[in-house]
Amino acid sequence: MSERRPEDLLRELFNRILGEGEVREVELRDVSIEADELELELRTVAQALPREVWERLVRPRAEAVEREVEVPEYEPPVEEYEGEVAEVQLGATRSEGGTRDRVVKLGGERAYFVFEAPRPNPPVVTFDVFDTPDVGIPGPIREELGDVIEDPVDWARTVVKRYGVDVITLHLVSTSPKLHDAPVEEAMETLEDVLDAVKVPIIVGGSGDPEKDVEVFVKAAEVCEGERVMLSSINEDMDFERVVEAAKEHGHVVLTFAPVDVNMMKTLNKRVLNLGLSKEDVVMDPTTCALGYGIEYTVDVMTRIRLAALHGDEYLQMPISSGSTNAWAAREAWMKEESWGPREYRGPLWEAVTATTVALCGADLLMMFHPWAVQVVQEALEYMGREREVGDVHVTDFIA
Repeated sequence: MSERRPEDLLRELFNRILGEGEVREVELRDVSIEADELELELRTVAQALPREVWERLVRPRAEAVEREVEVPEYEPPVEEYEGEVAEVQLGATRSEGGTRDRVVKLGGERAYFVFEAPRPNPPVVTFDVFDTPDVGIPGPIREELGDVIEDPVDWARTVVKRYGVDVITLHLVSTSPKLHDAPVEEAMETLEDVLDAVKVPIIVGGSGDPEKDVEVFVKAAEVCEGERVMLSSINEDMDFERVVEAAKEHGHVVLTFAPVDVNMMKTLNKRVLNLGLSKEDVVMDPTTCALGYGIEYTVDVMTRIRLAALHGDEYLQMPISSGSTNAWAAREAWMKEESWGPREYRGPLWEAVTATTVALCGADLLMMFHPWAVQVVQEALEYMGREREVGDVHVTDFIA
């Protein structure tokens, strides 16, 4: 006779005890159980229903409901829009007068929901690169990127090769009078080196100084002749007319910026278009507030902008850019606080959630910073853009 397993003996013991009457509690005394693994199964009242009760009462009712209820086919509401978002190209190949290996296109939406009309160009991630590491780069990003942050050329080359990003944003922050006050000519040398090192489209960022940035952008437009870069960014507090003229002359794109206000965004865009740029030469940034620090305002503004564009407002019919890197301004993203969890995960997740949120409400360009966050968002966008079939309607998981 084969030796019986301990668990079989225990099961038989309990079955005998419980089978003799209404027993609610069993107490074992002077019993020791030796086992390599012990599995406890705790059941709710519903799970502990006797099988005969389930079979006799519950299952027939469930099957009857299933037979009698007809599940209607879902037909999503489709709205017709009179307007559409302009399609903006970043970068230029050799056949177009540039030296890029590929270009990216933003915008082109003709509807808010993809079941109303397909989204022609999915959101694009651009990786932030700074021409100096002396800008308060958060610790988790320094730890992940390592020594490459000491050289903007190596930085740009590494993130393109290692993480497969489609666009690089080169921030020429060393030109800031409050930092190094580097000469514009020196910044242009760095820009040319990055253009030679990587062959993806380039966004040229300034330092945030309204006077110095004008000089930087005007010169960058000349240096990048034919490459169709984006000059990031212009606002009402600077002499942006000079930047617009340089962009027109050398064939570039400008990024307009307004602080979370639809009317201010519209006014600035109107002025830029009246200076002679077309909607195909403009991308707008209505400001991205970080997760937990006002992101609901950004969602509201971006949604209103996109809907206004589709309903025919020509001054808002441009692709939307998001400075998702702003997530790192939230203290929860970078502070060393053990009760909040390890910041090497917390920070990238903070940025990834911020970027994904704005992508879902209309953002076409996501400026990002941490490699992990970039990879998470790229995978999320790929998943959400995958076509699926729901009834007779082909949709994707994109909301916007």
